[in-house]
Amino acid sequence: MIDYNAIESWPVWENFETINLEDMGKVKLMNRIDTKFLVPASMLPELLARSQRDYCVQVIGDKRVASYDSLYFDTADLEMYTKHQDKKLQRNKVRTRSYVESGIAFLEIKHKNNKGRTKKKRVQIPVADFENFFSNVDAVGFLKTQVKYDPQELLPQLHTIFRRITLVDKEKTERLTIDMDLRFVNVQTGNRAELGPLLIIELKQDGMVQSKMRNILLDMHIHPFSMSKYCIGTVMTNPNAKHNRFKKKIQRINKLTNPI
Repeated sequence: MIDYNAIESWPVWENFETINLEDMGKVKLMNRIDTKFLVPASMLPELLARSQRDYCVQVIGDKRVASYDSLYFDTADLEMYTKHQDKKLQRNKVRTRSYVESGIAFLEIKHKNNKGRTKKKRVQIPVADFENFFSNVDAVGFLKTQVKYDPQELLPQLHTIFRRITLVDKEKTERLTIDMDLRFVNVQTGNRAELGPLLIIELKQDGMVQSKMRNILLDMHIHPFSMSKYCIGTVMTNPNAKHNRFKKKIQRINKLTNPI
């Protein structure tokens, strides 16, 4: 069992080059192809050890592990969630995100198109508007330019709270995010859930180009596993949400969490 609070002191970091937030901002990859992987947390030390030669780790201040809080918004009948559940190729997500160590927050809109590309656009908002941005004229104006939903239709649905390690290759062509200690809080139902001792890894690339990280993951027998934190968190915390097509994903999560 990994002690998430001890990761900052692991010896493996001594062999990593670092990249600060300002330089990481030049590797935005806001229009990209995302590939996700679901991995037991016990594999993290080996993954980092294999990555230290070709990747840098993002640091904020002196921290390599950053804390995130995302709040997803959706209609009362969960239209955006349902489009994902029904495998609609073109869909959106609306969320606010708080970068805890940085003390900044954004309203973020994610667009997925029928070619598998994800385009993310965002606007910075005051941290005070994180849970309710609807009185922020600039944020509402931005929202209206990005999605068809009227702001009055949207409700806060799900908090996803996690810690993240971010790696970037030394050529600055791809990023790898490693999310851990995932917890979900459903605003509408009041239910809470945890993902358990699992990592959600996401490889972000500008196209399906050659990737050292993809080779590392393949060599570790880690294969792509498509999933959405918002959707999985909703399934785990909202018993009224339609979830037939997520059953196999939940079974996979349970199998990794409780191996026989």
